[in-house]
Amino acid sequence: MTASITNLPSVYDPTTTEAKWQKIWDDRQVYKADPNHPGKPYCIVIPPPNVTGSLHMGHAFESALIDVLIRYHRMLGDNTLWLPGTDHASIAVHTILEKQLKQEGKTRQDLGRDRFLERAWEWKELSKGNIVNQLKRLGVSVDWSRERFTMDEGLSNAVVEEFTRLYDEGLIYRGKYLVNWCPATQSAVSDLEVESKEVDGNLWHFRYPLSDGSGYVEVATTRPETMLGDTAVAVNPDDDRYQHLIGKTLQLPIVGREIPVIADEFVDPAFGTGCVKVTPAHDPNDFAMGQRHKLPMVNIMNKDGTLNENAGEFQGQDRFVARKNVVKRLETDGFLVRVEDYKHSVPYSDRGKVPVEPLLSTQWFVKIRPLADKTLEFLDKQNSPQFVPERWTKVYRDWLVKLTDWCISRQLWWGHQIPAWFAVSETNGEITDDTPFVVAKTEAEAKEKAKAQFGIDVKLKQDPDVLDTWFSSGLWPFSTLGWPQQTQDLATYYPTSTLVTGFDIIFFWVARMTMLGGHFTGEMPFKDVYIHGLVLDENGKKMSKTAGNGIDPLLLIDKYGTDALRYTLVKEVAGAGQNIRLEYKRETDESPSVEASRNFTNKLWNASRFVMMNLKGLTPQQLGQPQVADLEAADRWIISRFQQTVAQTRDRIDNYGLGEAAKGLYEFFWGDFCDWYIELVKSRLQAELPSSKVARQTLAYVLEGILKLLHPFMPHITEEIWHTLTQISDREILGLQLYPQADEGLIDLELENSFALITTAIGKIRNLRAESDIKPGAKIHVILQSENNSELDILTQIGQVHILDLAKAEKLEVQPKQDTNSLENVISGVVGTVEILIPLSGVVDVKALRSKLEKNLAKIEAEIQSLSNRLNNPKFVNKAPEEVVKSVRDALQEAQTQAEILRDRLRNLTE
Repeated sequence: MTASITNLPSVYDPTTTEAKWQKIWDDRQVYKADPNHPGKPYCIVIPPPNVTGSLHMGHAFESALIDVLIRYHRMLGDNTLWLPGTDHASIAVHTILEKQLKQEGKTRQDLGRDRFLERAWEWKELSKGNIVNQLKRLGVSVDWSRERFTMDEGLSNAVVEEFTRLYDEGLIYRGKYLVNWCPATQSAVSDLEVESKEVDGNLWHFRYPLSDGSGYVEVATTRPETMLGDTAVAVNPDDDRYQHLIGKTLQLPIVGREIPVIADEFVDPAFGTGCVKVTPAHDPNDFAMGQRHKLPMVNIMNKDGTLNENAGEFQGQDRFVARKNVVKRLETDGFLVRVEDYKHSVPYSDRGKVPVEPLLSTQWFVKIRPLADKTLEFLDKQNSPQFVPERWTKVYRDWLVKLTDWCISRQLWWGHQIPAWFAVSETNGEITDDTPFVVAKTEAEAKEKAKAQFGIDVKLKQDPDVLDTWFSSGLWPFSTLGWPQQTQDLATYYPTSTLVTGFDIIFFWVARMTMLGGHFTGEMPFKDVYIHGLVLDENGKKMSKTAGNGIDPLLLIDKYGTDALRYTLVKEVAGAGQNIRLEYKRETDESPSVEASRNFTNKLWNASRFVMMNLKGLTPQQLGQPQVADLEAADRWIISRFQQTVAQTRDRIDNYGLGEAAKGLYEFFWGDFCDWYIELVKSRLQAELPSSKVARQTLAYVLEGILKLLHPFMPHITEEIWHTLTQISDREILGLQLYPQADEGLIDLELENSFALITTAIGKIRNLRAESDIKPGAKIHVILQSENNSELDILTQIGQVHILDLAKAEKLEVQPKQDTNSLENVISGVVGTVEILIPLSGVVDVKALRSKLEKNLAKIEAEIQSLSNRLNNPKFVNKAPEEVVKSVRDALQEAQTQAEILRDRLRNLTE
């Protein structure tokens, strides 16, 4: 074996270490998957980030969680694949490019489709490069040789296969329906791309006069401009107030169109006046009523959000300008009754960031019920997929139950162009509602079909629209593995093992993948769906680019290191599905929570360095594994605690308790190993006792095990330390070693309880020394008393040597409970049933100590009086914010506790 690193530097440099190992992993394709590997397949296909510039903290969080799972399963010996890739994000990229063009004084029409797409591909390459660089900086162990993009050749072929199959099966159709229209992007958007926002608006009440002059009806609306497209007024058939009006007609104000009064059970008699205007071309509920009553559909809106020729004098006006002008005209004509303030939900385009407009449009749709119903069967009969936490199962199920047909066409250029062609000769080159289309995988195939259909060799033109992004990313778990081809990757790694994603994307993506996976492969695309929360900013708000409160993960990586950031994000996961708040100071780019993890990396480095300095230049392999027969009590204790930690860590990761696993490792390493075991064996190491070798063996054995346990969480620093500790060539990789397996035979709970008593007693003695101003080098007399004989035995037989050593005691008495009233100048404390007494005479200046304690007590009593006065003031209690009052109560309780402690200490001191 050749040593690649001779020793650890005195200071850990994350930048150098992380760059070094990222290059080694990348250059050697360390994490390239092999379908012939003998292990059980474990596969995650990365939730593909959009090529919209760069990753944000949410991506870093998700990537850290996935990498823990992937590295853990790889170290278990599983046949592990993490497949990376990116999504073309039609609307998002389209919006970015159009904003760029607008700044240049151009439109996409000025460029033309071909040049626009060239520019989109250029953007994709730039953005993808940024994303790949960020992912590599995060240290993710993906198989870069399998990197995919939703518009690369293989995945594009899969989308064509998907569309043509669904069409041939009668599950895709072209029809004219109301869609969510985004005027900003001038494209249809799905229900999932619509976000409802509560806004402060108005409810306008208008009179519609009866045609026979006998009166009028009053209607109310939040969108007055749509009245120009009204084709009826509806009342509930059981509403006695209006039954005499059913069948009569009204004169539509401004327009003058005669419209009927209809009866429909959809109308809520309790809403408004009980009369509702019906605009079938601009409201989904009205559209359904229009179909039931065969009402005409009058569209008043252009695709850019302006009003068209059906709006009469308001033609060409922006919809919101027209709203004001329509109200003004109705008021002038005497039809406006009143205006109310009204808070209501308005649907906004998730990408365009403007209110969507329900618009009558001819689009391509997927019949969703056959797909959703099949997916529900998997859920109800097989509980597949399984959601973690389980509560998200109901949310997912309820969504599948209420899904309606899916509008999949988008009026964009960037994306998968719909594989459908129309005959130019049959339509004069225009696409109308009745245009016949030929669906085929290729243009050549389309020509053959068209020839058979029309009887002539027609000239074809492809539908210019593209498919909804989710139509392609819904195939991601199996298209990335080669589907529709039956590849070895597909046979080995599909269905995938785990989907890691946020709860906010269950409907966008998870449901799409399960429906399409169930339909095309007959299986759910993943076994488990691990739902994580969102990363919140320092004020508890969701981070987003739009809100301007996001944090670039590279800022924190440059400042604290990748492992520190990763460990923070994973450790802060209180539970699956819960949001995490990342502490951050924007003015300095500082994060106290990440700094705490950076301190942990330094602790790991320094403790490892100390251990290696005491191994006499030997590796764990050269020292050999400690033998049970040679172990002292402290060695058996730390090995028992280590085995417990191994078992707990594996169990927690297996059950997606990644945050709990990270915290448990932190507590074991910093607490049990560093604070106690290293301290317990220092004297053995320094004195060269017969037991020194076994102490070194134990240190090396436990440290190497810790590095393996921590590796999935902190891959770079553990890789570096492991190679230094073992002196193994960097041709071998820690991430490919076997994860520790707990040896239950080495777990001794009774011994662990014994050491819990000993370490707690030592900690209490140290605190009493500090509180009594005993100098660090001063030797003291310690008396331990208890009525519990078993505790006395533990303190005598196991603890005595360690208490004398670590508490710096020259004399230790362990005895049954006795009367201590005769003892003077004693400070005392209690640990469980054990009372700790330290005589102070001759060790400290008792008079000076008493004076100090009295001053401290007087100060605290003054604070208690001040806090009590505030709480006794009704004005403060009743008017101050609840959290302020609570903080004062908490401060009072803490001050009272401290005062009682000081009084107890004073009672034990005599002049």
